[in-house]
Amino acid sequence: MEKFIIGGGHPLEGEILPSGNKNAALPLLAACLLTDQPVILHNLPDIKDVETMRMLLESLGVELNLVNNHTWRIHAAQVRPADLDPDLCRKIRASILLAGPMVARTGELLLPPPGGDVIGRRRVDSHILALSSLGAEAEFDRSQKVFRFTAGRLNGANIILDEASVTATENAIMAAVTANGETVLRNAASEPHIQELCHFLNKLGGRIENIGSNTLHIHGVPSLDGGEFSIGPDYLEVVSFIGAAVVTKGSLRIRKAAPEHLDMIAGVFGRLGVSWKVEGKDLLVPAEQELCIEPDLGGAIPEISVMPWPAFPTDLMSIAIVVATQSSGSILFHDWMYPSRMFFIDKLVNMGAQIVLCDPHRSIVQGPTRLYAETMESPDIRAGMAMVLAALAANGQSEIRNVGQIDRGYEKIDKKLRALGARIERVKE
Repeated sequence: MEKFIIGGGHPLEGEILPSGNKNAALPLLAACLLTDQPVILHNLPDIKDVETMRMLLESLGVELNLVNNHTWRIHAAQVRPADLDPDLCRKIRASILLAGPMVARTGELLLPPPGGDVIGRRRVDSHILALSSLGAEAEFDRSQKVFRFTAGRLNGANIILDEASVTATENAIMAAVTANGETVLRNAASEPHIQELCHFLNKLGGRIENIGSNTLHIHGVPSLDGGEFSIGPDYLEVVSFIGAAVVTKGSLRIRKAAPEHLDMIAGVFGRLGVSWKVEGKDLLVPAEQELCIEPDLGGAIPEISVMPWPAFPTDLMSIAIVVATQSSGSILFHDWMYPSRMFFIDKLVNMGAQIVLCDPHRSIVQGPTRLYAETMESPDIRAGMAMVLAALAANGQSEIRNVGQIDRGYEKIDKKLRALGARIERVKE
């Protein structure tokens, strides 16, 4: 086990280049199962979740070669529905993404239950309903504790997802891209990483239309070719660095940040008094921002609520809460998606934050408050990064344990922050 030792109160300054989008890398790696031709993926983030997906793919017979730290050559010439390691599947939620491409490619898969962050119940029903609509069969074998997926040739269908689930949308896209006929996928999620998956599959010969909308038209093709693709920047990491600059009263240039994906996020953070400038593909976060919460009409307490893309994403709720502790005024946060998303707030309260946890889904933050150093443990990727931001802003030296959770989604975050002037060290427990 490793932990971070963080000395707070030092403004971040300089330039940073974000890593590739974790939530794009994982489905793109899974999608390589759909073709027997080699694929080269660039800008893969060097993180634990990507390494776990690599091991899962290798157990299915995929050949993966490291070209450099961020470029892989993936060749699924022969794949087999082998027994997957339950411990590996429990490490990441994205193990469920093997279902769609494996059913399409081989017609079968035994999949242990997926894992990932412990932020509440995360359904697989939408995946099963989508794959069933295309002609697959799925059941949960309680004696062996595995999901059993089987199918003959898949056929296009008119599918409406019962929720705009990101991973269910990705599974449906991957299963439908080589199915017979046309699939119309409605109530589809449309996050940047889903758009990247669609563009990637089209580059391999797929025919997906209406990319970026919540209604996708997928014209099945007999097979996919090989190809080369570069993954875009991780907008969640971009916004995490924005938050880190703001709470430390620093200034940053975030290079190649894909600002076209940040319009709604800019509006929400603007309500906390946060602003940035766009210069081409770069973002400039100015120093010493006057953080002041913008009230609703009549002076009412405003609310920040998560919603499906292009609205405010649930993965940024933890970061926004920490920023709000440094903003003047009161604001209500509401995450209806996950009942455990806010269960790190007690750590912020221990640091001096004035936060009322109304229920598992809602909290009220009153700021600004001075934060003081604390010893904490990271429960999940996003809460862990939020704790890092709080420690960077706090007076004194904080400890954050279980940083392996943070490493699952952020590449060498301690090294990147040190390059910007942060006092952060990684040590063995």
